[in-house]
Amino acid sequence: MRRLCSGQARSISQLTRGSRLTRQAITKHLRVLESARIVRSVRAGRESLFEFNPQPMEELKRYLAFVSRQWDQALARLKLFVET
Repeated sequence: MRRLCSGQARSISQLTRGSRLTRQAITKHLRVLESARIVRSVRAGRESLFEFNPQPMEELKRYLAFVSRQWDQALARLKLFVET
């Protein structure tokens, strides 16, 4: 993920370089991330190039902020109830 977040599309061989993981393992992880829309791929000749897609993470961030506000409000109501 760190390599993909640089903003440059990378091939599987580029992502494998310097890693202890095999090409097959990295490919499997990339397919899972692609199905979750966190990574997208484009064909460049015989290779697939993968790049980070920040949109799902932004959606998750907004959702977590929404849930966090709800919990904060619920806890504030509970505190008010307990203290009165």
